[in-house]
Amino acid sequence: MRWEERLLAVFDDLEQQAEGLALVERDALVEEQSRAEYAAVDLAARVHGSLGAVVHVEVAGLGTLDGAIRRAGDGWLLLDAGGRAWLLPMPAVRRLRGLRDNSVDPAVRPLTARLGLGSALRGLAEARSETVLHTTDGQLMRILLGRVGADFVEVRRDVAGAVELVPFSGIAAVAVG
Repeated sequence: MRWEERLLAVFDDLEQQAEGLALVERDALVEEQSRAEYAAVDLAARVHGSLGAVVHVEVAGLGTLDGAIRRAGDGWLLLDAGGRAWLLPMPAVRRLRGLRDNSVDPAVRPLTARLGLGSALRGLAEARSETVLHTTDGQLMRILLGRVGADFVEVRRDVAGAVELVPFSGIAAVAVG
């Protein structure tokens, strides 16, 4: 091998090493950027990205539910589990398992996904059907939903019963069906 060929071989080897180092550096930058972007993803985005998925949910004051996420709004999700629809306020959700890896940015969610817990409770109240209210401290009440305020709901245990107010923060789940 002549000296020119050896010199070209050395340059080729150095070029390959430089390309390898550039790829390693690029991979590190992509990984860092991915971590930074994922840090901006909130739980609601993951829940919205998992509509239709069957999940395992641990709920304060209630226990665990396994079912499919049917809808999600601002601060709540609707789960089909055990033949019932379960309205779950997100503050009562302790753990979720089975969510998909994708997420949905708030800007592209449907208008109905921006409705808060009060709107979901108003919809249930208009149905005038008996529901089961689970509180975050573990109580279970068969109730009729009444008027819904900014951060509370009126409930009656029966048609002639006294009105009780339940703050949203005390609701673990509302089961219908």
